Formats: sequence, structure tokens, C-alpha cells
Amino acid sequence: MLKDFKPVLGILLRFIIIYLVLLFAYQFYLNSGKDSGLDSFSKMIANQVTAVQNSIGYPTELYDDLKNEQVWFYVKQNYVTRMVEGCNAISVIILFVSFVFAFYKGTKTFVFVGAGLVLLYVINLLRIIGLNIVISDHKEYGKMFHDFIFPSIIYGSVVALWLIWIKFFALKHENS
Repeated sequence: MLKDFKPVLGILLRFIIIYLVLLFAYQFYLNSGKDSGLDSFSKMIANQVTAVQNSIGYPTELYDDLKNEQVWFYVKQNYVTRMVEGCNAISVIILFVSFVFAFYKGTKTFVFVGAGLVLLYVINLLRIIGLNIVISDHKEYGKMFHDFIFPSIIYGSVVALWLIWIKFFALKHENS
């Protein structure tokens, strides 16, 4: 009976191992810069969001809150949102990478992960920009967009990428 489940258990074990390794590596990264405020990856994203918002007519400045490990977006002369470590989408990216590598298919796995990472990075930037614009112009919708709309977009994108990976790459030879 266990023989029938061996492929599924292998995929599950690979997923768990990859997920835990990436999670611990990320936690090590976060702990290494604990006293310097928000992590450098999140700061980079905040700076890119600021640059895009400034270029599309939403004058934005950043204010570091080192003590609380966050950065505040000051848009149109108002504090609208704050960026914390969780806003950088690394946890979502770790899930994406772990799942795709659980169904490893050689070089195309690396290509797909690379393309997926670029797409998720851009979606996350647009998510933060969109949230800043919504809260700046329509504060009454801020909670709905923060809690429901934008998370569904980023998680939906991950699920869509997973489905593409499974249908067109991981199980391609099995469906032919």
C-alpha cells in the first residue's frame, strides 16, 4: 500500500524540506540585521514603490522608523501606509519556490522559478503601489483592499503559476 503513495510522499517530503530550508535561511537573513530597522530587501522594495509613485503623480517620501522595523509611506503630504517585513512577499515566494521544486523537472524548473519570481516581484510592487493609491485617494476602501483584494491577487497569482507549472511542465509527459 505504501508503494502506491511513494511518488506523492516523495513530492511532499521534497516540498517540506525545501520549504524549511528556505524558511530558516530567510529567518537567518532577518536575524542578521535585526538592529538596523527594516530589512534591506523590504527597504529596496519601498524605494522602488516610491520611485514609481513619484513618476505617476503620487508624490511620495519614505520615513524610516528603525525602532519599530518599518518604513512609512508619506503620499501627497499624508502618512498613508507603512511597510513591514511581511509586505515584501518573501513568504509567498518561499511557498511558490518550494512547490515548484517539489515537482523538479531539470533546467526548466530553474527557468520557470526565475520567471515566476520576476512576475511575483512585479505583482507585489504593484500591490503596494495600489494600496498606497487606494488609501491616499479612497481611505474608506483601504481595509478591504489590504485584507482581501490585494492578498487574493498575490496568492491567486501563485496558485495560477502552480497550475501552469503542473499542467504544462511537471505532468506534461504523463498527459501526452
